[in-house]
Amino acid sequence: MSGTSNLATMKKLVQQLRLEASLKRVKVSQAAAELKQFCLQNEAHDPLMTGVSSSTNPFRPPKVCSFL
Repeated sequence: MSGTSNLATMKKLVQQLRLEASLKRVKVSQAAAELKQFCLQNEAHDPLMTGVSSSTNPFRPPKVCSFL
């Protein structure tokens, strides 16, 4: 029983390794350049870069109504 279980585990491992070996690889410098380009293209839509207007901010502090 142990030998069958070990064989099944090893087959799964070989299958996973074959899958990982067949993946297209990209150089880190190329990935970094593409990521930088993506960030620069989308920075106008990024609220962390442009800020959020107080009227559309769902996390703004609630207004306090006080009567004198």
